[in-house]
Amino acid sequence: MPVLSSSQQAALQTVRRVSGGVQRLADLFATAGHEFYLVGGSVRDALLGKLGEDLDFTTSARPDEIEALVRQVTASVWDVGREFGTIACQVRDPQGHWLVEITTFRADNYLDHSRKPEVVFGDHLAGDLVRRDFTVNAMAMSMATGELLDPFQGLEDLADQLIRTPAAPELSFSDDPLRMLRAARFTSQLGFAPAPEVVAAMTDMASRITIVSAERIRDELTKLLLCDNPRPGLNLLVATGLADIVLPELPALRMERDEHNRHKDVYEHTLTVLDQAIALERQRGHAPDLVNRLAALLHDIGKPATRRFEPGGKVSFHHHDMVGAKLTRKRLQALHFSNEQIKAVAKLVELHLRFHGYGEGQWTDSAVRRYVRDAGEQLERLHILTRSDCTTRNLAKANRLHRAYEELEWRIEALAEDEELSAMRPDLNGGQIMELLGIPAGPVIGQAYTFLLERRIDEGPLGEDRAREELLAWWQRQSQES
Repeated sequence: MPVLSSSQQAALQTVRRVSGGVQRLADLFATAGHEFYLVGGSVRDALLGKLGEDLDFTTSARPDEIEALVRQVTASVWDVGREFGTIACQVRDPQGHWLVEITTFRADNYLDHSRKPEVVFGDHLAGDLVRRDFTVNAMAMSMATGELLDPFQGLEDLADQLIRTPAAPELSFSDDPLRMLRAARFTSQLGFAPAPEVVAAMTDMASRITIVSAERIRDELTKLLLCDNPRPGLNLLVATGLADIVLPELPALRMERDEHNRHKDVYEHTLTVLDQAIALERQRGHAPDLVNRLAALLHDIGKPATRRFEPGGKVSFHHHDMVGAKLTRKRLQALHFSNEQIKAVAKLVELHLRFHGYGEGQWTDSAVRRYVRDAGEQLERLHILTRSDCTTRNLAKANRLHRAYEELEWRIEALAEDEELSAMRPDLNGGQIMELLGIPAGPVIGQAYTFLLERRIDEGPLGEDRAREELLAWWQRQSQES
């Protein structure tokens, strides 16, 4: 039996007392003659003192038996993955509530060209643990006795902060190639280092990730980006060649620098922007935001395609914002992100230079209104991205940019109080425009609406009387021109 510290022993025993409902589940499985173990990340987190409300168990019972036993404790049962042997439920009692997933002992196996694992149910715990991704996730605790079962020295790896596989990494990654991305995620999530043989196998077997579905890859990348510190995991994906397959725009940022070093290391700049965006999320009181982090990661992916060496040795990236927005849509669509997420991230990439287009001088009211109008619902995220995009080592320049953006936010707040910028519309609505011009709905009404909106942006609220005057004058000009 592994040697546990007193605090680790106490942490594991606390799990057995954490919930009367969970203990009742354990008793029911024992009475029915089934083994029942806390397993995987739940054991790891308990040993790290980070046990949450999600509990994972494994058992010798088959899915139908699991469901029958679970329904004796709670009516909140979900058939989340019966084909994979998993039944989920919510257990509520005076001590709190827990999301519990119970899975039959199993062994997954990918066929050479399959995108989904072939599931085989097992009859013993050892076979289940050896199929798990990493040793720190291949520990189990008997809910009947409290004994920790650790056949692959996961406790030692936990102490050494090491990512290692229970079986040979080549076999583990062949069985489920997604584990290579999980290795990157745990490198960031846990702050652990991958073992040399794990890195070597990831490098040699990177191409096998192509058999994994886009949805599973997307979900793993999402978990990585939502970690407190995604940088180590992203670096590992790039170093092993996995990023060349799942997110090729990222390693493409490692462009050769010209001999005079006239432009930044775009790859390192990008990771710094991501770091700073995460820090700003916290400072501004936001929860981890996937759209914000994707925008930070992808904001400069248009640079490789737009890099030009100008006379005098300077390097330019003209229109990399527009090119980057197109590349962003294409990549996120390939990874099956939602249309809403794709639209939001692409807009942020497209707008990330907008602030610099106005320089560091005084912003007019009209410029402020246009900035707010163009950002729309993404304004707060654009604030974070634009602030994060300053990575210059020139302290004076950094301070000037910081002050300039502070002033812009103050101006937005001041105008918002006076003019309701968040709901910026023309002073006349579509119905009023049709009535005034005496024409039915059609393209001309849209043109008139756009004209009034531009006037609203240029000068602020006009009031209905002035808006009517300007619209009639515009309509007369249109009639004369036609």
